[in-house]
Amino acid sequence: MSRGGRDKDRDDPERRCIVSGEVQPKQGLIRFVIGPDAGVVPDLAGKLPGRGIWVTADRATLETAIKKNLFSRAARAQVTVPEGLIDTVEAGLVERVISLISLARRPGGAICGFEKVKDWLDKGQAKVLLQASDGSERGKQKLWTPPGGRYFGCLTAHELGLAFGRDYAIHAALAAGGLASRVVEDAAKLHGLRGSDGKYDGGRSAGKDTTSA
Repeated sequence: MSRGGRDKDRDDPERRCIVSGEVQPKQGLIRFVIGPDAGVVPDLAGKLPGRGIWVTADRATLETAIKKNLFSRAARAQVTVPEGLIDTVEAGLVERVISLISLARRPGGAICGFEKVKDWLDKGQAKVLLQASDGSERGKQKLWTPPGGRYFGCLTAHELGLAFGRDYAIHAALAAGGLASRVVEDAAKLHGLRGSDGKYDGGRSAGKDTTSA
């Protein structure tokens, strides 16, 4: 059983968080490497060379890693944590989620707009519901998490709109398959850094997982 009570998939690669010491699927952690200048570098794509240092995708956990100098301990050398590292990670995740949604919509795997999203939900086409954290609560209450799907409210209306080439968007949905699983993975990490949007979720936890997308 992993953090948050989710069952582990035995096929998922696992890594150990340097703060909690817990071994969990790497999808729930953020990878860091140490750069040539001994600085801590976030590796959101997981492709940078070097030994990975893994931290659970949670703002409080990252703050603890910095405060207790755990990056140096994990690297077995004195390293430098850049100022604003957590904000850099958050901004990078926002960019990744926006980019992935934008890519997903091109082959018809993502749509936005209240009526379109509601139609997808009614027909069972939606697997991921996304709603802007600063959107109208009255409108958001009229939609629901797809059965066996996911819900996220970690993007602002402006950020969600960027994924669709608009100034803003309040409601969006992803179909199953395609890039949906990658959006879910990065959006879950972003939710960990931003926390609950504090707004209506219809009794759902933001990013709630009832099954894989």
